[in-house]
Amino acid sequence: MGEFLEDLRNSFDIAEVPFSYPGSRILIHQYPGKSCLYVKLAERLISIFPGLESYLVRPPFISDFGLLDTDGQLLPFQVSTWPHLIEMNTSVGKFTISFENEDTFYINLPPDKTCGIQFNIPAKQWEKLQNGGMVSSYRNLHYATNAEILENNISVKDEFGVVKFLVDARRDSAIRFNIDESHPIDRPLENAAIIIQSAETEWNRWFDRIPKVKDIYREKYAYAWWALVNNLISARGNISFEMAVPSKKGYIGAWLWDSALHAIAFRHIDPGLARNQIRGMLAHQMTDGMLPDAIFDDGIVTEIDHPFQGRVTKPPILAWAAMKIHEKAPDVDFIKEIYPPLVKWNRWWFEQNDDDHDGLVQYNHPYSSGMDDHPAWDFGFPVDSPDINTYLCLQMQSLAQMACLLKMDAEADEWKRRSDNLLNLMIIKLWDEKSASFKIFKDKTPLPTNSIVGLLPLWIGGLPAGMNKKIIEHLLNSGEFGGKFVLPVVARNDRNFNPDKMWRGPVWANINYFMIEALKRIAEPELAVQLRDKTLELIMSNAGIYEYYNAVTGKPGQAAMPVFSWTAAVFIDLAIQASEESKKGAANAYEKR
Repeated sequence: MGEFLEDLRNSFDIAEVPFSYPGSRILIHQYPGKSCLYVKLAERLISIFPGLESYLVRPPFISDFGLLDTDGQLLPFQVSTWPHLIEMNTSVGKFTISFENEDTFYINLPPDKTCGIQFNIPAKQWEKLQNGGMVSSYRNLHYATNAEILENNISVKDEFGVVKFLVDARRDSAIRFNIDESHPIDRPLENAAIIIQSAETEWNRWFDRIPKVKDIYREKYAYAWWALVNNLISARGNISFEMAVPSKKGYIGAWLWDSALHAIAFRHIDPGLARNQIRGMLAHQMTDGMLPDAIFDDGIVTEIDHPFQGRVTKPPILAWAAMKIHEKAPDVDFIKEIYPPLVKWNRWWFEQNDDDHDGLVQYNHPYSSGMDDHPAWDFGFPVDSPDINTYLCLQMQSLAQMACLLKMDAEADEWKRRSDNLLNLMIIKLWDEKSASFKIFKDKTPLPTNSIVGLLPLWIGGLPAGMNKKIIEHLLNSGEFGGKFVLPVVARNDRNFNPDKMWRGPVWANINYFMIEALKRIAEPELAVQLRDKTLELIMSNAGIYEYYNAVTGKPGQAAMPVFSWTAAVFIDLAIQASEESKKGAANAYEKR
């Protein structure tokens, strides 16, 4: 077994985190505190279960999945986990589960035992087959075995079936589960040991490519890569490329700005996969240039009806991410491919989101900011906000770099000019000398909020030195954004500060990453290293990897999603940065000797 696989033994609890496979939409969980599994599908299926978020409360596809002893009674079991394998130890021997491919997994049975499985499934029709059975449901299930079948029954009531499957297992006996095939698989079962070895090989294929990091980061770094790769789903429906979802546990589509951050991590092992995170979003550009908020197999999200009806997108950071990929693995053809749609997207922001024609871009819906419940949005919309204008300044700087690569010097100069002009406009209209920060405006009135949004323009570069100094003072002030756990997205002294509630005060890894980039850009490398190290330490101090962290306790937010991809991506990139800098420092010290 590969060293990273062994490092990850029992690093995740399938009662909280799904056991899955790169590209797969099958999620295997354990009921908390019970010797029983269930299977969910990372698909919305809104034609069957209406509602954009109905998948969050939909019952499992397979429920009450238990192991059976010789007498057909349920077996208690103890679970061990690896990325490629679930092992369930029982009184009659060891059962294991491993994926053959994204639609198929095997249950390896203890040899020379009479044993089996029992499970519940919504069933429109059930057909007994020579080696198992076929259950027709909103997804079809085919189960088959190479063992001697002793009992194969289903009791169906109100379109709900209970399957009991008892077999006489010999050496290398297994039960194969295939979900989503229209017809039963017409081929023999593979040797279960080969399936386990194949899954192990697949995971080692990923781990063998990852850059080495310092030992201090190794354990969490391995977990971060596992989380990010485990969150990949294959191309299907509207998902045009293999893409990472934020979390198969609860965010099962491809989200716009998440995809940019996922790409930054993937560039270290597979630049093509990194580029496809961007291609997957651009594939669904609207005719007016807008990009969707999120993409699912069965649809794209461009409008949402809560907290009010409106068109939604996400912050424009794809161009910035594309240039970070290019720095690592140059590909001018890719830049040529994505430049026109990114130009069109940039135009949409300015043409469709500036009602008062003052040159500043506004938000018309809270979800377009990515900070869905930020306290500034409590005052209504539209708002002129420094964060969206910061992203656009950075986007135009990136477009200038792209234009240079494409030998379009006049366009490059124009993008630089436009970025500089927007920054100057932000300074004139959004900077508040009294609070020494950039303010969010509603109806030409500054809103009484103190949040990271007001400091984000530091990332653009080009602010007067005095403004940089004042923003840094906010970042270091323990009564605002400084302290042990940094950076809260809303200042600690803001009346709406809530250290545990989404975008009202927790620490988010992506925002820390942006501010680390900002500090490096304005030549504050020591402060950048301090923030980087605190970010790495915060993530390492907790088991797992989460969506956000409580800014007072440093623990995962109570409602924070586990195995969260952009937190994993940020950890990966920062750990690599820290390790490379350490290596350079050691080399420089050696040269001076």
